[in-house]
Amino acid sequence: MCGRFVQHLPPARYGEIFDVDPALAALPNAPPRYNAAPTQDLMVVRRHPQTGARHLSLLRWGLVPSFAKDASGGARLINARSETAPDKPSFRSAWRARRRCIVLADGFYEWAGAGPRRQPFFIRRADERPMALAGLWDGWKDPATGQWLRTFAILTIAADPKLRPLHERMPVILPDGDIAAFLEREDPRDLMRSFPGEGLDLWPVSARVNAVRNDDPDLPAPVPAEEAAAAMALLATAPEPA
Repeated sequence: MCGRFVQHLPPARYGEIFDVDPALAALPNAPPRYNAAPTQDLMVVRRHPQTGARHLSLLRWGLVPSFAKDASGGARLINARSETAPDKPSFRSAWRARRRCIVLADGFYEWAGAGPRRQPFFIRRADERPMALAGLWDGWKDPATGQWLRTFAILTIAADPKLRPLHERMPVILPDGDIAAFLEREDPRDLMRSFPGEGLDLWPVSARVNAVRNDDPDLPAPVPAEEAAAAMALLATAPEPA
């Protein structure tokens, strides 16, 4: 599962890391996001179908299929199960047409517990490199205005054991060497794997992240040591997701 994430680097820096040539297409003007949420416009890397060049684009989070009657359902389609996306009507055409993208994330949030004890955690790569989350995108034309809306969803997979106390699912985090194959192959299903837990760091963060209106650099910061100890104990005793 992935419902919030961080995307705070400048577009030019993402372009350098993910081999986007700014001479081929202008980089988007995107603000830093420390609590990126569904329905927001966020940066993704897409492959141009004719030239093969990578472009950095702003797309709305929450996929609206091309056949949708309106755009209202997009907020519900923020994630797609990688095991079923190639055949599920909402995502099938995007998968088969290679409308795949890399969702750029410096880390993501997940929650442990329930009710008043629901504790948010921040997860990032141990090497601190931005994550390349596998995604699908689609274009929807508004019949009333003729304008195009381009949206995306994040592909998920069964969680690595390290993350299972938080949620049974996790986003597909592509190793650097799999990015090109994911964007270019006709069928990259074999690349849909859980990222190894030893390559991830996680720590508890403030419950301020629960409110989308909060979006500042302090959100991914660890809570004080005493709070962290209690939160990690909660994580250690959390039951396996059903």
